[in-house]
Amino acid sequence: MIFPEKLQLIRKSKGFTQEELAERLGVSRQAVAKWESAQGYPDIENLINLSTLFNVTVDYLVKDTRCQSDITDSGYEDKEINKIIDFRLEANINTYAAYADEINPSRPGSHDYRYDKDEYTYIDTYVGGEIFAGEEAVFKSQKTVYAMNYCGRITGETFSGDFLKQALRQADKAMPYRGPEHYEDGEYVYTSKVTGDVSWFQGYEEISCAGVKVYECYFHGGLMK
Repeated sequence: MIFPEKLQLIRKSKGFTQEELAERLGVSRQAVAKWESAQGYPDIENLINLSTLFNVTVDYLVKDTRCQSDITDSGYEDKEINKIIDFRLEANINTYAAYADEINPSRPGSHDYRYDKDEYTYIDTYVGGEIFAGEEAVFKSQKTVYAMNYCGRITGETFSGDFLKQALRQADKAMPYRGPEHYEDGEYVYTSKVTGDVSWFQGYEEISCAGVKVYECYFHGGLMK
């Protein structure tokens, strides 16, 4: 992930508008807009201020990489990580995104889904509707090995839950967290941006219809140990 994408993702995950970030840094909104559209680049003073404000290193901001943490430090072997990813993707297309039946709610008013295969179990539970929050987790032999929290909202009347499920079913090993980086069907466009890797990540997804944003969701998680 390159600097403009990282800046936009981190800014949104912290809840700042371009105007609010510009005010914090003492620059114009146009300067922030140029940074996020790759039409300009902050000087070293502003890079330091960004790293302090967002609690990340300057090195992380300027390096053009998708990885925020070293997956080899996760405590899992590559083979086991691949099994977790494969199972999470399989569970994804057999639960919410596949219109599967809900299981009994684990909390008042919650929507719960479960998928089991061999020694692995996947559970997804969320509350709310137009504004929602939830968590999905993967267990191996009843031990938690992966978890992700998410929180989102519908922002437009033309939002389509069918399109969201359709987009989520397109997730692959390159982007196993929610949906793919980009997917579209007719006037609907889904995009997802992630910093980090499966061991520790944060991301943001949104859907637009005819160029108008109608849905957004923030998520973060990683491997458990």
